[in-house]
Amino acid sequence: MPRTENQYEKIRESKKKLIMDTALELFANQGYYPTSISIIAKKAGISKGLLYNYFKSKEDLIKEIINRGIDELLETFDLDRDGVLTEDEFDYLVHENFRLIKNNIQHWKLFFAISMQPPVFKVVKERISEFMPKYINIMAKYYNKRGVSNPVTEALFFGAVMDGVSLNYVADPDKFPLEEITQKIIDIFSHKNSQKEQHEENK
Repeated sequence: MPRTENQYEKIRESKKKLIMDTALELFANQGYYPTSISIIAKKAGISKGLLYNYFKSKEDLIKEIINRGIDELLETFDLDRDGVLTEDEFDYLVHENFRLIKNNIQHWKLFFAISMQPPVFKVVKERISEFMPKYINIMAKYYNKRGVSNPVTEALFFGAVMDGVSLNYVADPDKFPLEEITQKIIDIFSHKNSQKEQHEENK
């Protein structure tokens, strides 16, 4: 019985994931420049020709790895996509961000490792420049509504803390108190029941 279109798509996606996972491991352990398409194909157990059916170049491959990783994290942000962050969405953002990392810690450890390599960081920087203005705008509106004196700075500070916690956690997950830190971040950065909100509610 011939395969259905859906079955072919699943096989294709599975093969693509194999290539990306293999490349991620090699880029993290050997570096981006020393890792060739030939090395990736051999490690994945496929031919170079088949690999090129999925990715035109090593540059395309690293862009896909980075973009998928960032997209996965961005899925936790502003769930209803209305441009307004609620307190429930803020809590979800923090919890879900760390849950994603915790559930696939080896993947994210490698992801963060390659992100700091100069040729890869260029790709990361380009992607960040695309979504950062929207992120800052939404976070700044959230903090402005809660009476934070410098909402843009607070948004940047929050992002930096999230990044720092993620990096520290993947470096030593057994000793890092992720649950306690997660709650501390929410307590500090959610600004729930702020004076400005209470004042507006009492009007």
